[in-house]
Amino acid sequence: MGARKALFVLDPPETFSPDADSTYVMVTEALRRGHAPFGALMSDLSLHESAAHVNARPLGFRDGDPTLRFIGDPVRGPMADFDVVVMRKDPPVDQSFMTSTWILDRAGTLVINDPGGLRSLNEKMSIAAFADLTPRTYVSADPEELREILSSLGGQMIVKPVYGFGGREILLAREDDANLGSILEIATADGSRYTVAQEFVPQASEGDKRILLVDGAPIGAVLRVPAKGELRNNFHAGGAPARVELDDADRAICSAVGPMLRQTGQFFVGLDVIGGKLTEINVTSPTGMQEINRLEQRGDDDSTQALFWDGLESKLGGA
Repeated sequence: MGARKALFVLDPPETFSPDADSTYVMVTEALRRGHAPFGALMSDLSLHESAAHVNARPLGFRDGDPTLRFIGDPVRGPMADFDVVVMRKDPPVDQSFMTSTWILDRAGTLVINDPGGLRSLNEKMSIAAFADLTPRTYVSADPEELREILSSLGGQMIVKPVYGFGGREILLAREDDANLGSILEIATADGSRYTVAQEFVPQASEGDKRILLVDGAPIGAVLRVPAKGELRNNFHAGGAPARVELDDADRAICSAVGPMLRQTGQFFVGLDVIGGKLTEINVTSPTGMQEINRLEQRGDDDSTQALFWDGLESKLGGA
């Protein structure tokens, strides 16, 4: 395959950790393969009548410094000039994020993940389509209804914001907690905000599996183990990576969810699984590539980013 022009919509590239960020190795793999990666912030996207435009800059390195940067002169023009747009802007899914997906609808080229799917597949609520594979999960903004749900779940449940990310505002609610009223008030912003109420899975103390999928098929997994005294497993909340294998329950979840991901154009996805139960479907900018590479000693053509680009080149080759 010849060189391809790839546009990454991302956070400022100099903020990426060379040892942790998945977007970082997606870009370095593009360079290794001879492709031409460009980058743009969300504020660099615009709509010119019916066509998406972008003010893009080449991505690369300077003088052996491992910091990823914008280099070279900016290129302003139609987004359709690129072979693929890789949407890797971190949450929150706010007004700016949503507006950018409407602009990306008019890209005139392949966009991954598909912007329509990014809008429709909320990472906490899209698991409702697979209720037989998930912990019992509810969504409500009513503190009194949440108390009833808590009772039905045996007096213990997780509450987390519908638009939460990175482990923020995840709380454990217990019937015997004197602070229960305050917890539910905080979770619902005094009844004005929806919250997810999810059955507590005891195996959460052992960690949760982040399973990465490319075009609906798993390419690797990492166990995120919570820090001592911490409820949350997320790397942003201090979770530590550990090597893990996919088991039959994991493969069954991937087989069930994969077709929906392909149908909605969600090319790179992270599934969160605790105790054999699907808890989230992460479509915005899932991470875990570098942790899997280190734990499984993967490199070059066997790395997770290589498998990502193998799948992407296959898609582009058929375009």
